[in-house]
Amino acid sequence: MQISKNKKFQYTFFLILANYIILNGGNSNLLIQLNFILVALFFLFCLNDKNYKAHLYICYLNNKKSILFYLIFLLFLVFQILPLPVGLIEILSPEKYKFLNMINGVSSSTISLSPSNSFFQLLNFSTLLLFVFLLNMIFYTERHKYRFYVFLSFSGFISAIVAVLFYLYGNPDFFIFKNSNYKNASSGFFINRTVLSVFLLFCLMSSLELLKNFERIKINHKKDNFFLKIYIRLFIVFITIGIITSFSRIANFLLIITVFFYFFREIFIIKSKNSNFKLILLLILIFDFLIIGFYFGASELFDRFYFLKEDFSSIPGDISAVSRFDIIKFSIKEFNNFILFGYGAGSFENLFQLKFINSGNLFANHAHSDLFEFLGEFGIVGLSILLLSLIKFCFIVGSKFLNILLIFYLGLILFFDFSLHIPIIQILFITSFYFSRKFTQ
Repeated sequence: MQISKNKKFQYTFFLILANYIILNGGNSNLLIQLNFILVALFFLFCLNDKNYKAHLYICYLNNKKSILFYLIFLLFLVFQILPLPVGLIEILSPEKYKFLNMINGVSSSTISLSPSNSFFQLLNFSTLLLFVFLLNMIFYTERHKYRFYVFLSFSGFISAIVAVLFYLYGNPDFFIFKNSNYKNASSGFFINRTVLSVFLLFCLMSSLELLKNFERIKINHKKDNFFLKIYIRLFIVFITIGIITSFSRIANFLLIITVFFYFFREIFIIKSKNSNFKLILLLILIFDFLIIGFYFGASELFDRFYFLKEDFSSIPGDISAVSRFDIIKFSIKEFNNFILFGYGAGSFENLFQLKFINSGNLFANHAHSDLFEFLGEFGIVGLSILLLSLIKFCFIVGSKFLNILLIFYLGLILFFDFSLHIPIIQILFITSFYFSRKFTQ
């Protein structure tokens, strides 16, 4: 059977995403650099096709202002790593100037506390723009959308199986899997369990969208669709187990919210008579969350919710007892010190080592609140430019239901987690907002 040219390009896109998934979400400076080169080369290759060029031009016409503001945002990231006279640094970033005063003979410096990390973040955000262009170029029908959902559902299934199997065997170090922090939770391809669980939430949402729309999807023949239905149900079971055994509080809360969102839409909005779909939603709650959750150690999950109150304590004298909310409070304080232009994209770890009281050997590479970390990294100026670019793309186009659910995800993660600093999660938010829109058949 001959594969069409467009399918080949889509499968290449899937391979690139699979590379992100397998290698810890693309979360390292080396991977950011390599993925930028890979995505840029793929984008240039796609430009050779006249049809794809036409789709890119339509994307440009429909999103002129958003693209312009995003390019300005990229220039802002360049501005953060440009060497500037110390006198100008004193005006633009007085807090950075305090550090420079401790060093004799410095005539120029950057806004960013870590110009090298900021440079790699510039590459990362440039890659995200290329992903938006690629989505518009090669995914432009309903069939393409659901092909992407099939890929993501299958990816979630594989990721969940790997994560659960490793969890059952105590998460041993094996090949690229080096799990030193979460021996008693599923993390799989990802170092951090919450990142795994947020990734699986997107996979679950894709699976539910497939099941809900099977009757009008024309991906394959009827016989193939029958077996695909069976597979998707199986994928949902394992994806849910993966979320539960991550013991991530935020992800397990979002799991329940996701199911209730779909229940609400089915019963009150579209008043669907699809009883099978409702039954599957119910089984996710009853079978997976309760029964399997107890089997795999629901007590640990409940303990994590119970001890949540300890996170709200003030910064302790014993630095070893510092909580995520101590780090969040620190990040809020430092945002006020770098309020206009930020301390530089990807520079939180440097800031923490420099300014957290008695930090010593304590390590924190993220603020555990993407909102305050982004505010600190970009300042009001940089973040405002970014929001002006994203607001139309994320909040106006597409299905109202899916956009509300995605915005709920976005809001909760922004306040209580750092997953939005992981490249694969950034990409999945972009693709999910893009695929929430209606396409031609």
